Amino acid sequence: MSGSIYKIIELVGTSQANWEISAENAVATASTSLEDLRVAEVSKLDFTVEDGMITDFRTRLKVSFKYETD
Repeated sequence: MSGSIYKIIELVGTSQANWEISAENAVATASTSLEDLRVAEVSKLDFTVEDGMITDFRTRLKVSFKYETD
């Protein structure tokens, strides 16, 4: 039987600039320790506020990668 199995994890990336860069930061960091990243789905966007100002944009992602079996 052939087929592939994928693991899905949740990541939160941050950026002081925007949501897109926060997502890029999460994927770039994850790719340093995870191999064969396949799909990332944005599940939530939010930001932190201090003294009435946005300080950090946060992107929550569901990221899949191929699960290798021996």
